[in-house]
Amino acid sequence: MKFLDQPPRFLFFTGKGGVGKTSIACATAIRLAEAGRRVLLVSTDPASNVGQVFGIGIGNKITAIADVPGLAALEIDPQAAAQAYRDRIVGPVRGLLPDATVKGIEEQLSGACTTEIAAFDEFTVLLTESALTAGYDHIVFDTAPTGHTIRLLQLPGAWSGFLEAGKGDASCLGPLAGLEKQREQYKAAVDALADESLTRLILVARAQQATLREVARTHEELAAIGLSQQYLVINGILPHAETDKDSLAAAIHEREQAALKAIPEMLKTLPCDQVMLKPFNLVGVENLRQLLVDLPEQGEARADVPAELDVPSLSELIDDIAEDGHGLVMLMGKGGVGKTTLAAAVAVELAHRGFPVHLTTSDPAAHLAETLSGALDNLTVSRIDPAEETERYRQHVLKTKGAKLDAQGLAMLEEDLRSPCTEEIAVFQAFSHIIREAGRQFVVMDTAPTGHTLLLLDATGAYHREVTRQMGKSGLHYTTPMMQLQDTRRTKVLIATLAETTPVLEAASLQDDLRRAGIEPWAWIINMSVAAAKPESSLLRRRAANELREIDAVARHHARRHAVVPLLREEPVGTERLRMLINPQA
Repeated sequence: MKFLDQPPRFLFFTGKGGVGKTSIACATAIRLAEAGRRVLLVSTDPASNVGQVFGIGIGNKITAIADVPGLAALEIDPQAAAQAYRDRIVGPVRGLLPDATVKGIEEQLSGACTTEIAAFDEFTVLLTESALTAGYDHIVFDTAPTGHTIRLLQLPGAWSGFLEAGKGDASCLGPLAGLEKQREQYKAAVDALADESLTRLILVARAQQATLREVARTHEELAAIGLSQQYLVINGILPHAETDKDSLAAAIHEREQAALKAIPEMLKTLPCDQVMLKPFNLVGVENLRQLLVDLPEQGEARADVPAELDVPSLSELIDDIAEDGHGLVMLMGKGGVGKTTLAAAVAVELAHRGFPVHLTTSDPAAHLAETLSGALDNLTVSRIDPAEETERYRQHVLKTKGAKLDAQGLAMLEEDLRSPCTEEIAVFQAFSHIIREAGRQFVVMDTAPTGHTLLLLDATGAYHREVTRQMGKSGLHYTTPMMQLQDTRRTKVLIATLAETTPVLEAASLQDDLRRAGIEPWAWIINMSVAAAKPESSLLRRRAANELREIDAVARHHARRHAVVPLLREEPVGTERLRMLINPQA
């Protein structure tokens, strides 16, 4: 493995949920420890399952892994860290500032940026020389900070003054208020990240075009701020030996090889390792030891997977959606779960049933819009360009809020506008013009904002707040976009996920986020299920058996209603293949 050649002291693994970065981080830590090194494995993943992987309780304390001499682990709880962080920031002003202002600050501190910076606050100590880590040769981090977080920590320090000047406006700079005392420690930590002799970043991906595009963006973002010592690991590649046993396996292999051939140019220069898909669950030291090695083909017993899964289909969900005759359908989910494809499938099926439908997407890959445009009666397709909308919004904020700021304040505002929330806000404002159409037809919306972003819009737009204030006593009927999103009779939010542990936990976190904004998800869609695709190869059947637990967890604990969509043998592009997601047997 190239990424293990002459490893520096710090190794950071980063990648989207479900790509296997925790498994690879754990396997790396074991490999280094068994080579005689003293290793500390640290997880800052909100959905950390390092303890489950090793079969012991770890938590927020350094814990020795008895089965691997020389290895210890630590799980930083980012939610607990974020709460402590919020208490530290909000506590001193509670009772001194108006309740509405305090509530606005709390919302600023409720997003992913705060959680990440709070976690960074915790492992800053681990990145700088201290008695805590002096005894370790290597520290392996499962989950690295984003480029946005690192840039925030590199900026000059009058955070509190900048926030005060903002008067409670939405800002991802909120979490940095009052951190002047820690600036030197943060600077040392950021410097350690950028030092190639100390730190190596490993980008973990799957052999999927969408995932590789995401990793390419992460690579560019980190390289632009000086973190250039990067390696690429493409995980979970189906071995060629499986393809002659199963038409599904052959189709997956062909799709993966096409994605590898079309890998983005900027990734081709990185040292790259490929890790084959394993037939076993990556739990326990013995299984983890085998992850980073190619295993000989074995005639493994077939896993027990039902021939037919007794689960609801997407067609059943659409039956319920169609009863209303019109309304807003919003697809939400983390990157790589297929929400754009699912949005297109829902729109195509509703149009096929004779309903007028407007499908609107901000998918950077416009091939779906091109495929569908004009291809089906009753269907209108529009594509919102996230880059154009974000730049338009950015310029508006700079001309208004930024007009009276000094150079330092302007630099902070410009960094604030690089936040992921900015794109969500800008795109949603463009979507808002389309939402009103849902009163007379179906509007299917792809790439929706998180609950945190909607709350920031509500706290600052003052549109919902101002309309409510002006109309509240008039007795007149009115509806704002926020009110429409909160009304389950008008809006159905569908959360897309995969039948894997981390994507399900991330979807549950998104659901909590939406509920905090007063939005109740209507259903979950478990996409690309191998178990629902009736695999024949022993390896895929083992993978399918592992999915059953996650499908059951969604049905029992997370979703009020749900559907399971099988992994198709062919890419679901074009109206006929999209309809196969709705009716796989058709």
